[in-house]
Amino acid sequence: MIDPNSNRFAVIDVGSNSVRLVVFDGASRSPAYFYNEKVLCGLGAGMAKSGVLNPEGKQHAMLALRRFMALLENMGLKSITCVATAAVREAADGQEFCAEVFCDLGLILHVASGAEEARLSAQGVLLGWPEAQGLVCDIGGASMELAELANGQVGGCVSAPLGPLKLQGFSGDVDAFIRQKIATMQMSTRAARLFLVGGSWRALARLDMTRQGYPLKVLHEYTLMPEQMLETAAWAETNSPEILAQFTDTSMARLKLVPLAAKVMVHLIDLLKPESIAISSYGIREGLLFEEMPEETRKLDPLIVACRFMEKSNARFPGFGDALYNWLLPLYAGRSVAFLRLMHAACLLHDITWRSHPDYRSDVSFESVTRANMGGIDHQGRLFLALAIRSRYKSSGQENQPALLLLDDKTMSEAQILGKAMRLGAMVSGALATTLAQTKISRDEDCITLHLIKAGLAGEVVEKRLKSLAAAFDCTAILTLRN
Repeated sequence: MIDPNSNRFAVIDVGSNSVRLVVFDGASRSPAYFYNEKVLCGLGAGMAKSGVLNPEGKQHAMLALRRFMALLENMGLKSITCVATAAVREAADGQEFCAEVFCDLGLILHVASGAEEARLSAQGVLLGWPEAQGLVCDIGGASMELAELANGQVGGCVSAPLGPLKLQGFSGDVDAFIRQKIATMQMSTRAARLFLVGGSWRALARLDMTRQGYPLKVLHEYTLMPEQMLETAAWAETNSPEILAQFTDTSMARLKLVPLAAKVMVHLIDLLKPESIAISSYGIREGLLFEEMPEETRKLDPLIVACRFMEKSNARFPGFGDALYNWLLPLYAGRSVAFLRLMHAACLLHDITWRSHPDYRSDVSFESVTRANMGGIDHQGRLFLALAIRSRYKSSGQENQPALLLLDDKTMSEAQILGKAMRLGAMVSGALATTLAQTKISRDEDCITLHLIKAGLAGEVVEKRLKSLAAAFDCTAILTLRN
C-alpha cells in the first residue's frame, strides 16, 4: 500500500535471477522512479537439477534484502510490498527461505502463483499502454508467463517453466520441450501484438538495436517485426556471451542467459505468429503500482500526466502549457485526436529546459524529451515531441540528430511548424497564461491573424515570429491591435 507518511510506494521483487528494489513516488498514472536498484543473485540457478534454491544465490539475496531494508528504513518507508516469483514458488526450500527472510528482516515475502505473476506483468504493460491489445509475454529466470490483453483488461493468464535458468540444467531435447510447453500455453486471443517483459527480452532488444543501427536508444515501446526478431534471436542463440558482449553493455550475468532465451523466442514466434512485437520496460513491479491506483487514476492519459508533471517540476510558469494548447487550437481545426494529443504534450513540455544555456537549449531540449520517462507514446511520437520543442528554440540544424531518420518528411515538417507556433505563443505572452489571454490567434484558408487585445504587446519580434509561422502554413500574416 502507499505509505501514508510519504506518498511513496516501495516494491521488492525477488525473482529467479535478480532481486530488485523500486520506490515509486506515489501511485501516479505515469510512474516516477524515486529509487531503483537491482542485484543479480541467481536464486534459481541449478534448480532444474537440485530442486532447491541456489545456496550462493540465497546468500546474495539475503545481503541485497538486508541492504534494501536499511535503505527503506532511512527513507522512512514502512509500507513495503515484497513479491517472490518462480524460483521461490517452485523450490523445495522456498517456504524455508521465506521464513528465514521474515525471521531475519521481518519482511513478508508474498509468493505469487504463475497466473498471478502473469496478471501483474500484464497490469504493468497497461500502465504504459492503456488500450493494449494482444499478448504479454514475461520471461524471468525460471518461468515464462503469457497473459491476454483486450480492451484494456487482463484476460487469461498461464505460466510454464521456460526461464533460461530453468533450461540451463535441462537434459534431453530442449527444443522439443520448449515447443511442447508453449503449445500448452496457447491462448484464445490471437497475438496480433506481442508485448515482451523481462530482462532477457530487453537484452535481446538491445542486441537488435545495435545490429540494426537503430538511432534511438530507448527500450520502452521499441517495436520490431517478427522476422527481424527471429534473425536477431537466431544469431544470439548461436553466439557465446563473450561475442554478444561486444554489441551491448548488458551485464555478463544476463548475457549468459540470452542464448537460451533466444531459443525460446524462436519457438515463441513460430508458434504464436505475432504480427508485431513491442518491448515493455514496465512489468510486475509496475503492475503492483497499477493495483494501488484508484480507478479514476487508471483512466488518465499516462503521456499527459507525465508531461504535466515535468512542466510542474521544471517550467517557469506551470499551467501555461494548457493555456498555450487551447490558444493554438484554432490553427489545428479538424486535426485528429492523436495529433492533438501530441500537440497538448508538446505545449506542456515547451518550457522545461529554460534553465539551460541559450546556446545549447535546443539540443538539451531534444535530448531531454527523447529520453524522458514517459509511457503511452511510441518512438515516432517521442521524436515528434523532441523536434517540436527543439524547433520552439531553433528553426534549423536538425541534421545532426540521426534519430530523426525515423520520421518522414511530413511529420518532421508538422513538428517544426508546431515549434514555431509555440514560440510565437510564448514570445507574445512572456509565457504567462494571463498575458496570453489578452491575445487570440485564428486561421482561415489564406490568413493567420494574431489579435492583440492589449496593443502594448505588439513589437518587432512578435511580427517576425508571426510572419515566420504564417509562411510555414503558406498563409499571409495579419496583426490586429485593439486598446
